[in-house]
Amino acid sequence: MRGAEGAGSVAGVKLVVQAKLLPTPMQAVALEATLRACNEAATWASRVAFEKDVKKNFALREHTYGEIKARWGLGAQAAQHVIKKTCDAYATLKANLKAGNLGRPGSKRYRKAVEKPIAFRPEGAQPYDDRMLSWQIDQRRVSIWTTAGRIKDVAFTASPEQLATLALYRRGESDLLCRDGMWFLIATCEVPEAEPNTDPVDFLGIDLGIVNIATTSDGEIMAGRELNRIRVRERKLRTKLQRKNTPSAKRRLKKRRRKEARRAKDINHKIAKHVVAEAERTGRGIALEDLTGIRERVRLTKPQRATHHSWAFHQLGQFIAYKARRAGVAVVHVDPAFTSRTCAECGHIDRANRVSQTWFACRNCGFVDHADRNGSRNIRARAWELWRRGAQSTAPAPSPERTRRGGAGRKRSITASDARCASPSL
Repeated sequence: MRGAEGAGSVAGVKLVVQAKLLPTPMQAVALEATLRACNEAATWASRVAFEKDVKKNFALREHTYGEIKARWGLGAQAAQHVIKKTCDAYATLKANLKAGNLGRPGSKRYRKAVEKPIAFRPEGAQPYDDRMLSWQIDQRRVSIWTTAGRIKDVAFTASPEQLATLALYRRGESDLLCRDGMWFLIATCEVPEAEPNTDPVDFLGIDLGIVNIATTSDGEIMAGRELNRIRVRERKLRTKLQRKNTPSAKRRLKKRRRKEARRAKDINHKIAKHVVAEAERTGRGIALEDLTGIRERVRLTKPQRATHHSWAFHQLGQFIAYKARRAGVAVVHVDPAFTSRTCAECGHIDRANRVSQTWFACRNCGFVDHADRNGSRNIRARAWELWRRGAQSTAPAPSPERTRRGGAGRKRSITASDARCASPSL
């Protein structure tokens, strides 16, 4: 943030803390019945909203509130949360349709999304407010409302850091969730931001990629080859088990669900933490490419598609953004056009400059460098130029994705409107 944006009270960064519940068998039965009732009610409310074309909270409440309480035995707070959850789901669907995330109007995927009401899974998450859920963090216990009455002394576990965050910063609602037979409470916490650094000495450019997950303008390369090998191995194993289709194969598939995503998320967290710590230590900001639109605009052969679509660049960018906000580090997003073809020394742009995936060799001045490091230096230079011009501070839109990376079809001038500056919100 810059100028007037840094004045006044310091805003907070919204984070979520996942606490694992440890219910007894009887408690688990009550929780399961509650989730099932809430989601059945939400599915019914969704049909009413779809048939009557009423998708606003207060308007839908007039049509569904009394029936939900009477038919499913939900309390007043639970019934209101069911209705709000239904309206939020339609609002999300509308945003995805507008952004083009569900295909073009008239396409099969688009029609499938709009021609029938939204349905909720029986084990889908249910929001709880402080009237329905109370935390005893020091005792690691919660008291939670269910359709069978309020259940007290439900044990939960979390790391010491998570417990401290819950005790100090928990705000608003928490979500009850059942996943793979395990119970979780997802609590929202609002952590104060550090005082933003409005006068960085320079920027740390970050080039994001598939082979090398992140390369800094300091020359540090965080390779992704091991992660990509693991992804290929997991993909082959899933294919083999799916073809086998025996009960034991299905059990193994279920056990390995989300394992690859958890590993990628852990790696992205570590990279983001390291990048932000280095920028904070040296008094610099962080410069990133705005890679929105890359999946829609890049044509790939079939063997490349799985690797490209499993590239979690958006997640890494989000992690860097919120960690930077907590540390008071400025983040600037720049236009990525031709960063991989431009010489960081003389500025010459030529497709032939990119000799291979690894190496860059300028046809004009003869400068040779690692291709990703050269790209990260260009990103750093663009961010610094934008910051010096006083580019307007705005957060990048999380979706839809729109900009092509590196080899864009035409050259774009670097102007203040190309920047996405300061610390993006989650």
